[in-house]
Amino acid sequence: MPQSRGRRRPVVARWLAVLLIAAVIPAGPGSSTAYANSQPPENAVIVWDRNAQTAIWDVAGQQPQVQARSFAMVHGAVYDAVNAIAGTPYQPYLVAPRARGGESTEAAVATAAFRVLNELFPAQQTRLTTQYDEYLATIADGAAKRRGIAVGEQAAAAMIAARKNDGAFGDQTWPVGTQPGQWRPTPPTSASDGAWVGDLKPFLIPSASMFRTSGPPALTSSRYTKDFDELKRIGAANSTVRTQDQTQAAIWWHDRHLAEWEIKRQLATTRRLNPLQAARMFAMVDLAEADATTACYNEKAAWTFWRPITAIRLADTDGNPATVADPDWTPLLVTPPHPDYTSGHTCFTAASMSALTHFFGRDDIPFSGYSADSGTTRTFRGFSQALAEVIEARVWGGIHTRTADVQGAKIGAQVTAYMVRHYFRPRR
Repeated sequence: MPQSRGRRRPVVARWLAVLLIAAVIPAGPGSSTAYANSQPPENAVIVWDRNAQTAIWDVAGQQPQVQARSFAMVHGAVYDAVNAIAGTPYQPYLVAPRARGGESTEAAVATAAFRVLNELFPAQQTRLTTQYDEYLATIADGAAKRRGIAVGEQAAAAMIAARKNDGAFGDQTWPVGTQPGQWRPTPPTSASDGAWVGDLKPFLIPSASMFRTSGPPALTSSRYTKDFDELKRIGAANSTVRTQDQTQAAIWWHDRHLAEWEIKRQLATTRRLNPLQAARMFAMVDLAEADATTACYNEKAAWTFWRPITAIRLADTDGNPATVADPDWTPLLVTPPHPDYTSGHTCFTAASMSALTHFFGRDDIPFSGYSADSGTTRTFRGFSQALAEVIEARVWGGIHTRTADVQGAKIGAQVTAYMVRHYFRPRR
């Protein structure tokens, strides 16, 4: 159980109400935890989410900002297929394939996920086809199976068409600056990556820049000085004030094999969601995460603010007499290859946790996740507690300023709030 939260948690709690804004909008029928004893422990949506993770991370090794697009494409298509078979009780995301209601949901889910994954990862075609054929073999042959496949094909085709030329994997680069406050590649990798994410066509929001902030604090401001001093003290690799629990939390949240994918499957299982509920929940969370990531990276491109390791090592150039340089300062974690402001992880996590809060209509649902990097399992009492911790964890790891974390989390919550007003709503 996470224990150390830091002295600033009351400050964070005051604005965490932003996260819950989506929860006050009725989620509609089918969003609760009903349907106990009405289905097997694991449904097709969960199975194919696990299969998607195998393709996206275990084989392809996509980084989190890239994973977000892939998962969103898979679950947007799966949702449209399942929603159509259920009689389209909710707004379709892209399309409502013609369905009579007797189609095999399992065949539709498998087909929608498989076709999208095959489009995303042509190098995995042989493995994916074998996996798909083996799954279909468990479904009885007949008209229901054939019609389910047809529904899945239509949903996948709509998603693939919608994401053609969406800006993924473009050749954009981060501007490299030399002036105080401007981003530059950081040791030990001195890498630059992911600039295209900020220009990716959003899944939900009208524009990637619609939640533009006023930017990072001025280098001579008291806010910047507080961020600087906190990071220098607690985020250093050799920090003497960071606790063991805080160190484990920083590593846990930094694991590129995101525990958040496991958490969604865990919640779908423990809350005994049926296929429609699970499809809707996964689509809401994954599409919100993808757009929050894009909005965050668009913000990074707008401000190109330097990372803590640069700021602390070059503090004698920032014009702030209250900051003291340490040319040997090193963070606990390896700094990601893009600017500080805003934090991609807090954007992403705020979107997922606020979407889950809205879907379940409550915050106090416990869950946990394991990280091989930290070798630990972290358990949370609810969604807002997880978000509060990731804000701290990026500071404890020495890779983000608190301001970048807090502003990123606000963007993530704003994306979810937009989504619940415009997408996935009950039709009757």
